[in-house]
Amino acid sequence: MDRCGWCLGYDKMEKYHDEEWGTPLHDDRAQFEFLSLEVMQCGLNWTMMIKKREIFRECFDGFDFEKIARYGERDIERIMSAEGMIRSRRKIEAIINNAGRFLEVRREFGTFSDWLWSFTGGKTVCYIGHGKENAAPVARNGLSDDISRELKRRGFKFLGSVTVYSHLQACGIINDHSERCFRYREIVENHPTVRKRRDREA
Repeated sequence: MDRCGWCLGYDKMEKYHDEEWGTPLHDDRAQFEFLSLEVMQCGLNWTMMIKKREIFRECFDGFDFEKIARYGERDIERIMSAEGMIRSRRKIEAIINNAGRFLEVRREFGTFSDWLWSFTGGKTVCYIGHGKENAAPVARNGLSDDISRELKRRGFKFLGSVTVYSHLQACGIINDHSERCFRYREIVENHPTVRKRRDREA
Protein backbone atom coordinates (compact mmCIF):
# COMPACT_ATOMS: atom_id res chain seq x y z
CA MET A 1 0.00 0.00 0.00
CA ASP A 2 1.50 3.34 -1.07
CA ARG A 3 1.70 6.12 1.50
CA CYS A 4 3.18 9.61 1.62
CA GLY A 5 6.86 9.31 2.47
CA TRP A 6 6.75 11.75 5.41
CA CYS A 7 4.70 9.41 7.62
CA LEU A 8 6.80 6.26 7.24
CA GLY A 9 8.81 4.71 10.05
CA TYR A 10 6.68 5.67 13.07
CA ASP A 11 3.47 3.80 13.85
CA LYS A 12 1.58 6.73 15.39
CA MET A 13 2.47 8.95 12.44
CA GLU A 14 1.30 6.31 9.94
CA LYS A 15 -1.97 5.94 11.87
CA TYR A 16 -2.45 9.73 11.86
CA HIS A 17 -1.76 9.79 8.11
CA ASP A 18 -4.07 6.86 7.36
CA GLU A 19 -7.01 7.92 9.51
CA GLU A 20 -6.92 11.72 9.90
CA TRP A 21 -4.51 13.81 7.83
CA GLY A 22 -6.24 15.22 4.79
CA THR A 23 -9.68 13.83 5.60
CA PRO A 24 -12.28 16.62 5.08
CA LEU A 25 -13.11 17.74 8.59
CA HIS A 26 -16.39 19.43 9.59
CA ASP A 27 -16.36 18.94 13.38
CA ASP A 28 -15.58 22.13 15.30
CA ARG A 29 -13.91 20.53 18.30
CA ALA A 30 -11.58 18.60 16.02
CA GLN A 31 -10.94 21.78 14.03
CA PHE A 32 -9.94 23.56 17.22
CA GLU A 33 -7.71 20.68 18.28
CA PHE A 34 -5.89 20.74 14.94
CA LEU A 35 -5.51 24.53 15.07
CA SER A 36 -4.13 24.29 18.60
CA LEU A 37 -1.67 21.55 17.63
CA GLU A 38 -0.47 23.84 14.84
CA VAL A 39 0.08 26.62 17.39
CA MET A 40 2.07 24.28 19.64
CA GLN A 41 4.08 23.01 16.66
CA CYS A 42 5.46 26.43 15.66
CA GLY A 43 9.25 26.10 15.59
CA LEU A 44 9.11 22.39 16.42
CA ASN A 45 8.14 19.27 14.44
CA TRP A 46 4.91 17.40 13.86
CA THR A 47 6.21 14.08 15.17
CA MET A 48 6.56 15.69 18.60
CA MET A 49 2.96 16.92 18.39
CA ILE A 50 1.68 13.42 17.69
CA LYS A 51 3.77 12.00 20.56
CA LYS A 52 2.46 14.63 23.00
CA ARG A 53 -1.12 14.75 21.72
CA GLU A 54 -2.63 12.99 24.73
CA ILE A 55 -0.78 15.36 27.06
CA PHE A 56 -2.26 18.32 25.18
CA ARG A 57 -5.75 16.82 25.34
CA GLU A 58 -5.46 16.31 29.08
CA CYS A 59 -4.11 19.82 29.68
CA PHE A 60 -6.76 21.52 27.51
CA ASP A 61 -9.90 19.60 28.57
CA GLY A 62 -10.08 17.61 25.36
CA PHE A 63 -9.88 20.89 23.40
CA ASP A 64 -13.29 22.01 24.62
CA PHE A 65 -13.05 25.58 23.28
CA GLU A 66 -15.89 26.84 25.48
CA LYS A 67 -14.02 25.78 28.63
CA ILE A 68 -10.66 26.96 27.33
CA ALA A 69 -12.04 30.44 26.56
CA ARG A 70 -12.69 30.80 30.32
CA TYR A 71 -9.19 29.76 31.40
CA GLY A 72 -7.32 32.08 33.75
CA GLU A 73 -3.92 32.33 35.38
CA ARG A 74 -4.38 29.17 37.47
CA ASP A 75 -5.06 27.17 34.32
CA ILE A 76 -1.96 28.58 32.64
CA GLU A 77 0.15 27.61 35.65
CA ARG A 78 -1.47 24.14 35.72
CA ILE A 79 -0.67 23.57 32.05
CA MET A 80 2.87 24.93 32.39
CA SER A 81 3.60 22.50 35.22
CA ALA A 82 2.13 19.40 33.52
CA GLU A 83 4.67 16.63 32.96
CA GLY A 84 5.74 16.39 29.33
CA MET A 85 4.06 19.65 28.35
CA ILE A 86 5.72 22.16 26.03
CA ARG A 87 6.31 25.03 28.43
CA SER A 88 5.66 28.01 26.20
CA ARG A 89 3.48 30.53 27.98
CA ARG A 90 2.98 32.49 24.75
CA LYS A 91 1.63 29.43 22.93
CA ILE A 92 -0.65 28.48 25.83
CA GLU A 93 -1.99 32.03 26.01
CA ALA A 94 -2.48 32.01 22.23
CA ILE A 95 -4.63 28.87 22.44
CA ILE A 96 -6.75 30.43 25.19
CA ASN A 97 -7.14 33.61 23.14
CA ASN A 98 -7.97 31.62 20.02
CA ALA A 99 -10.73 29.76 21.87
CA GLY A 100 -12.48 33.08 22.46
CA ARG A 101 -12.04 34.16 18.85
CA PHE A 102 -13.24 30.70 17.72
CA LEU A 103 -16.48 31.22 19.67
CA GLU A 104 -16.95 34.61 18.00
CA VAL A 105 -16.71 33.02 14.55
CA ARG A 106 -19.24 30.38 15.61
CA ARG A 107 -21.67 33.05 16.79
CA GLU A 108 -21.40 34.82 13.46
CA PHE A 109 -21.43 31.85 11.08
CA GLY A 110 -22.99 28.96 13.02
CA THR A 111 -19.84 26.84 12.98
CA PHE A 112 -16.17 27.56 12.50
CA SER A 113 -16.05 24.75 9.94
CA ASP A 114 -18.73 26.38 7.79
CA TRP A 115 -16.76 29.62 7.82
CA LEU A 116 -13.44 27.97 6.96
CA TRP A 117 -14.86 25.77 4.19
CA SER A 118 -16.57 28.79 2.62
CA PHE A 119 -13.16 29.86 1.27
CA THR A 120 -13.26 26.90 -1.16
CA GLY A 121 -17.01 26.63 -1.66
CA GLY A 122 -17.13 23.55 0.55
CA LYS A 123 -14.78 21.57 -1.71
CA THR A 124 -11.35 20.04 -1.19
CA VAL A 125 -8.75 21.64 -3.45
CA CYS A 126 -6.53 19.30 -5.49
CA TYR A 127 -3.73 21.19 -7.19
CA ILE A 128 -2.85 20.08 -10.69
CA GLY A 129 0.68 18.74 -10.84
CA HIS A 130 1.10 18.71 -7.07
CA GLY A 131 1.03 15.71 -4.76
CA LYS A 132 3.52 13.94 -7.04
CA GLU A 133 6.65 12.48 -5.49
CA ASN A 134 8.90 14.87 -7.45
CA ALA A 135 6.84 17.99 -6.76
CA ALA A 136 8.51 20.85 -4.94
CA PRO A 137 7.32 21.15 -1.31
CA VAL A 138 4.88 23.96 -0.64
CA ALA A 139 4.60 25.76 2.70
CA ARG A 140 2.05 28.48 1.90
CA ASN A 141 -0.05 29.83 -0.97
CA GLY A 142 -2.62 32.47 -1.83
CA LEU A 143 -5.41 30.59 -0.07
CA SER A 144 -3.49 30.27 3.19
CA ASP A 145 -2.43 33.92 2.89
CA ASP A 146 -6.07 35.02 2.62
CA ILE A 147 -7.28 32.86 5.50
CA SER A 148 -4.35 33.80 7.75
CA ARG A 149 -4.98 37.48 7.06
CA GLU A 150 -8.63 37.10 8.01
CA LEU A 151 -7.82 35.08 11.14
CA LYS A 152 -5.38 37.77 12.26
CA ARG A 153 -7.99 40.45 11.59
CA ARG A 154 -10.34 38.55 13.88
CA GLY A 155 -7.72 38.43 16.65
CA PHE A 156 -6.34 34.89 16.32
CA LYS A 157 -2.68 34.43 17.26
CA PHE A 158 0.18 32.19 16.08
CA LEU A 159 -1.67 31.46 12.82
CA GLY A 160 0.51 32.85 10.05
CA SER A 161 0.21 31.67 6.46
CA VAL A 162 2.62 28.72 6.83
CA THR A 163 0.79 27.47 9.93
CA VAL A 164 -2.59 27.93 8.24
CA TYR A 165 -1.43 26.04 5.15
CA SER A 166 -0.47 23.12 7.38
CA HIS A 167 -3.92 23.25 8.97
CA LEU A 168 -5.63 23.27 5.56
CA GLN A 169 -3.68 20.14 4.65
CA ALA A 170 -4.56 18.44 7.93
CA CYS A 171 -8.30 19.19 7.82
CA GLY A 172 -8.71 18.21 4.17
CA ILE A 173 -9.37 21.61 2.62
CA ILE A 174 -6.23 20.99 0.56
CA ASN A 175 -5.49 17.43 -0.57
CA ASP A 176 -1.70 17.30 -0.45
CA HIS A 177 -1.33 13.54 -0.28
CA SER A 178 0.98 12.17 -2.94
CA GLU A 179 -1.05 11.20 -5.99
CA ARG A 180 0.37 7.68 -5.56
CA CYS A 181 -0.89 7.52 -1.96
CA PHE A 182 -4.00 5.44 -1.30
CA ARG A 183 -5.43 8.30 0.77
CA TYR A 184 -5.29 10.71 -2.17
CA ARG A 185 -7.59 8.43 -4.15
CA GLU A 186 -9.93 7.86 -1.21
CA ILE A 187 -10.45 11.58 -0.73
CA VAL A 188 -10.99 12.32 -4.42
CA GLU A 189 -13.47 9.46 -4.78
CA ASN A 190 -15.50 10.15 -1.63
CA HIS A 191 -15.60 13.93 -1.18
CA PRO A 192 -16.45 16.98 -3.31
CA THR A 193 -13.24 18.28 -4.87
CA VAL A 194 -12.10 21.02 -7.20
CA ARG A 195 -8.90 20.94 -9.27
CA LYS A 196 -6.88 24.13 -9.58
CA ARG A 197 -3.54 25.21 -10.94
CA ARG A 198 -1.27 26.14 -8.06
CA ASP A 199 0.06 29.21 -9.88
CA ARG A 200 -3.46 30.66 -9.76
CA GLU A 201 -3.18 30.66 -5.97
CA ALA A 202 0.04 32.67 -5.85
